[in-house]
Amino acid sequence: MADDFLIQHTPGPTVEVPPGVLAARRAIATATTDLLAIPDAALETGWPWRNDEADVRYGLYRAIEAIEEAGTAVERLLRGRPAARPPAADRIAPATIARWDLHGLLASVDERLLDRHPGGGEWTLRQTLAHIVGGQRAYGWFTAWWASRPADEPAPDGVPESVRDAAGLPDEEIEGEGTLLAVRARFDAILDLSAGRLGYLDDDGLARPARWAGIPVTIGFRLGRWSSHVIEHTVQLDKTLVVLGRHPTEVERLVRHIHGAYGRLEALVFGMPAAALEVAGPRGRSIDAVLADLGAELVADAQSARAAAGA
Repeated sequence: MADDFLIQHTPGPTVEVPPGVLAARRAIATATTDLLAIPDAALETGWPWRNDEADVRYGLYRAIEAIEEAGTAVERLLRGRPAARPPAADRIAPATIARWDLHGLLASVDERLLDRHPGGGEWTLRQTLAHIVGGQRAYGWFTAWWASRPADEPAPDGVPESVRDAAGLPDEEIEGEGTLLAVRARFDAILDLSAGRLGYLDDDGLARPARWAGIPVTIGFRLGRWSSHVIEHTVQLDKTLVVLGRHPTEVERLVRHIHGAYGRLEALVFGMPAAALEVAGPRGRSIDAVLADLGAELVADAQSARAAAGA
């Protein structure tokens, strides 16, 4: 299996995504299903909220506010604590912001558009997604190889073909196979595993030499490319959707902003072990509790807004 190469070249154990974060992700997915069912025409419909009435449109903005409030609570709980994650995990964390913006864009994409050619020799949506997934795997797997090299050996000009063969990475075409949900889940699994194996690196580890596109860089540079590479091709997907005549509704635009807000929240704890999220703060509340309360609020409000919209 390709995962064996990554594990072989990192000291381990894997830092798993904490259960509280996984539960928050499920809440985002559940709320998204309900919110995307709301038509733009219903946004000015009354929405019962806190024993009063707002409108359905505010229900979507409220989701953003709730996530940002949770982010503030998490920041306060982390303030003054010893560092909960190594420098490499801090460097990797922005990749999950880019990940959630990508998910926000894809949440409303019609499966039938995946293989439609935009013309002009440009990639289909599926081809671009396959490249995002394959690129993330290569960044993780080969960064692990660079980081595992003996410190006293001179850096080669690039990853040798023998190492590439040993890595056994799937062809990009394979990375893009399946439903849109399957491709998104594949990307999540690769990003989470890469972060869980490489987040251990300290400042000296980040400063070690590596290569990117043949250019001398550091391990830290390669980790930083995770985020910008996803952003680069999210922009490409955005442009392709425009060429295909797909323009987002107001609800879809707001759902993408909700995902972006969640990505900024998750970045605060991405790469932390579960135990760090379980520690109670001065008032007895943990990060896990903040995430659980947020998830419950997002799901309940989305269901309520959808019901108010008659959708």
